[in-house]
This record gives sequence, structure tokens and C-alpha cells, in this order.
Amino acid sequence: MTTGMEEVHTFLGRFPPFDALSAEELEEVATAATERELAAGEVVLVEDGPPAKHFFLVRSGSVELVHEEEIVDILEPGEAFGHPSLLTGMAPSFTVRAHEPSRIVLIPKKQALAVLGRPSGAGFVAVTLRERMTRTGHTVHGLPVLSTVRVSELVRGAPLECSGSISISRAAELMTEQNVSAALVRSGEPLLVTDAIIRSKTVAGPISARNSVLRIAEPAVVVEPRMLAVDAIVEMLDRDVDHVLVLDKEQPVGILSAADLMGIERRSPFALRHEILRAHDEDALVRAAERLPELFLALLDGNLSSADVGRVLSLQADSLTARLIDFAIEEHGEAPCAWAWLSFGSAARRELTLSSDQEHGIAYADDDAEVDSYFERLATDVAAGLERCGFPRDANSVLSTDRRWRMSAEQWERTIEDCYERPDRSHLIRATVAFDFRHVSGGLDVVPRLVAHLREGRNHPDFVRRLARTATDFKPPLGFRGALVTGRDGDAPPGTFDVKRGGMLPIVNLARFFALANEVTISATLDRLVAVEELEGLDEELTSLLREAFTVAWRVRLDHHAACIEEGRAPDNYVDPKKLSAILREELREAFRAIASAQKRLGVFVPTGI
Repeated sequence: MTTGMEEVHTFLGRFPPFDALSAEELEEVATAATERELAAGEVVLVEDGPPAKHFFLVRSGSVELVHEEEIVDILEPGEAFGHPSLLTGMAPSFTVRAHEPSRIVLIPKKQALAVLGRPSGAGFVAVTLRERMTRTGHTVHGLPVLSTVRVSELVRGAPLECSGSISISRAAELMTEQNVSAALVRSGEPLLVTDAIIRSKTVAGPISARNSVLRIAEPAVVVEPRMLAVDAIVEMLDRDVDHVLVLDKEQPVGILSAADLMGIERRSPFALRHEILRAHDEDALVRAAERLPELFLALLDGNLSSADVGRVLSLQADSLTARLIDFAIEEHGEAPCAWAWLSFGSAARRELTLSSDQEHGIAYADDDAEVDSYFERLATDVAAGLERCGFPRDANSVLSTDRRWRMSAEQWERTIEDCYERPDRSHLIRATVAFDFRHVSGGLDVVPRLVAHLREGRNHPDFVRRLARTATDFKPPLGFRGALVTGRDGDAPPGTFDVKRGGMLPIVNLARFFALANEVTISATLDRLVAVEELEGLDEELTSLLREAFTVAWRVRLDHHAACIEEGRAPDNYVDPKKLSAILREELREAFRAIASAQKRLGVFVPTGI
């Protein structure tokens, strides 16, 4: 249907690339535009299908960009799609479908080409293409295939054992009482009786349930704990059985069913993300989030790198956030203007762990009290939901529920400028948070504006000098002659040190400083170090030492989290060096020495005196 021209005229003028048009040009585009209503799940474009015939803008609701069955991005009102296919005449790179009941604006090819052919239009195309390529890459990296799950990871407890002399009916009662589908029958060789055997040989067969269970028990198919789960599945299929006995040096450690083995898909990052994005309410989302520790252990057992583990957890947290935003919008109505949800800290750097807290902010287009009131309500709901999902609130209130982290895009720009102009302690602390940011959701294209201000940082020498000083705030836990020191941090229990505070944060701060001083605007710590080295802002030796140190400290932290989970307690960062191997203790000492050396050498690059 044809839209009301004035309404579309006003809407288009608020978003790039149309905000750069003159009134006459904007009127021409609006006159030619039409609108289309979409039902939830309705497809607009198909990946590798027919080329787009229009330039599309989301008017209300939201749409999904889907690549190889994975949701790469969710576009909110004001965000566009279809232009790469329209410009090239090639098939779409994404399937686009309605995330919810939505309305889109369709701009014909003639008017679209006139807009996109302008300098502002070309810039818009370049920015959106880069962002979508980046998000696609991070989604793929954040969803690795778990091809190395072993049988031992699926065992949930010792097997039910019963004497061969008991009756079949008694064996069935014991299996029912313990809610298992098989039992190990004690005999000269390992035998199994399963509910399927009982049904086929007694309920539907000629053997009375009063007979000894030895009458129907069958030789067990035995597998070792270290066997890959996929190999155990092949063994099960080859032997035509639905249970296997897991023996470790002749000792029974468990029984696995076909359902247990086929259930390895539930341990996949793909499966958990799908469950999160399809959760119908917050309770279902919380239940999905409860599987994060299980996924985390599977990732470590699969020998993924620490960086890959961080990507996976960050992507899952992004998905939880996006779904909570959906629920908040359903509750409070559509947003009054364009907005962007920003992630800070470890989540922004894609270095999230299970002990990370939530740090986030909101930028919105219109500086208005009613607008802020809406986003305060949205932020309150999302923060509470993330807390229920296992991510505690930041102790320093770096949260979008706090007015200091919820403001218009113009206010965000002024905030960064204030950090440069008045680099006192409070502004430096704010800078160390705000300069590690990532756009997670929402249609407000705030990233280029904020990044442009970040690039100006190096031109403020007083700020840079003081920021260099903050890079030495956190000291590695080293004592006389490089010995590991415990109990230095006030919160650490006796005999432990804080591996995050003493091992990771110093490198995070160093990398942030060198990145800002060299106009590097990516957030990930390891990537920052590499980029700075390539720009000759760091020498190769120091870069290599810091990267190795960060990797060692990160892995120790993740392994410690795994130990906490297996002990049934919440992950923390307090490591007892006595529980580490001698080799790992030495690697940590070398890592901490590298940090101390880098902090000492910082004065060579920028004087730290004030």
C-alpha cells in the first residue's frame, strides 16, 4: 500500500543515508516509497535466491539476518537491508525474515541508486557491509563444532548394579526407583539388563518376570572413558545395542544410553543459542542460561583456545541480551526513537568468563526526558533478566539503569570529550570503561561517531599521560626474586592470588593504552596488541611476551573456573598456586615478569609523571 508521504518523509529523514538529503530529494524518495506488513517469520529475501528489487528499511518491529541457518544480526527500526544485492544484481548474502510482526519501507531501485550513489550513500554502504561481515565472522567463530566430546564427559554417575540372583521383576523395580534404563548384572563377565530387554523378553515374550535376571541379561558392549562420543555411537550402531558400559581399568564408571550419546548436540553452542533465541518467556530463558556451565566445560574439554571460549560465551550473552530486549519491548511498547545497546568491559572485548558481571549502556537519538524514561524501564528489565541468567550487576554500577551510562548519542560524544579535557581520576576510570565498547543491539548507528572521537585521544597529551599511569595500577602478584605472592589483594582468601586482577587486567590496560595512542579502535586485547605491533607502536619482543602472558593467565583463570564448577561452587578468580603444576607455576611467573617489565618500560613510550 502507498504510505502517507509526510509520515515516511519524517521517518526517513532521521536515518542514514537519507538524513543527508535535501528536503526536495527526501520528498521525492518518500513519494515513491511503499510499505509492507510482515507476519512473524515471514521471509523477505532468501540467501542465494533472487536479487533484491528494492532498498528496504525497517519501519517498526525487527527483522533477522540469517546466514547458513544462524541469526547473524537483528535489525531494528531505521536499519536497512537489501542494498548490496540491489547494487550488484547478485543474490542476497543473507536470508531476511521478520523477527516479530513488523512493517518495512520499500524504496524503488531508481530512487535507491540515486541516494546510494552520493558520497553519504557510499559511506553508508561501506559501513553496513563491514559491520555485517564482522558480525558474521564473530558468529561463526562463536559457534565452533564440538567434535571432541568424550564418553567420560557424558557419564552422570556410577551404574546401578544388581545381583544375578534377583528376579527380573525386582531388577525392573530397582531401575524404576533410580530412574535409569539399564543395570549392570554382577556375574563372571559384565552383563546388562535394559528396559528394552525386559519388555521384549518378558512383557511381550515367553519368559516370566519371576525368573532370575541372569536369564535375560546380555553381554555388555564395553567402551573406555576416553573414547570419542561419536565413535561410541558408531560402536553402538554396529553392535545393534542401545546401551554401552563404560569401564575404566576394569572398573565400571557408568552406563550410557543411545539418548545420552545422541544428546551431545545439547552441549553444542549452536543448540544453546537456538534455545535462547527461541525462548518464549524469561523463565525459559533462565532455564537455557543454566546450561552455560555445562557448555563451558564442554568447550574446555574440546581443547578450544581461551579466545574461542571467550567468543562463545560473549555470543551467548549477546543472545540472552537480545531476547531480554525483545521481552522488554513487548512489555513497554516500541521504542520512541532509534537506539543502541552498548556492551562494555570483558563482554565488549569478547573475553567473557563465567565470573564476569554485566556492564552495559544505552545511546538514543532524541535527548528528551520521556525518551529517557522509556529506556530506563527497558534497562531495568534487561538488567534484572541478565542477573537471573547468572550475570551479576557490576559493583560500580556501569549499567544502563544508571543515568551516567544511559544518554543521547550527542551526550556520549560530549562524555568522551570531557574525558580528554578533564582527565581527573573519575574521568580516567570512565574512559577505561567506555573506550572498550561494542554495539550489541538497536538501530542507532552510533559506532562511527564514537570511534571518530576515540581516534582523537592521542591528540590530548595530558589525557594520554594520565591514561598511561592507570596502565600500571594493577600489579602482578610477584614478590622478592619473582616468587608468586598470595594474599596481596584484600578480597583474596589466604594462600591465593587474584589471577584476573594481577594477571589479565594489567595487560588489558596496557593494550588499551597502546591502542588509543596508535589510533587502534578494536577492543579485543590480543587483537589490539597485534595491531599496535603492526603499526610499530610496540616492538615484536614485547608484543610476543604480553600475548603469551595474557594467554597463560587466561587459561589458568578458565581452568580454575572449571574446577569451581566441578566442586559445586560459583566461579571466582582466586587461585591457589599450590594446586598448580610446577610447570604452570613457572609459566605464570614468566607471565607476571613480562607484565612487570612492560609496566616499567611504559615510561619509554609516554612519560607517566604528572
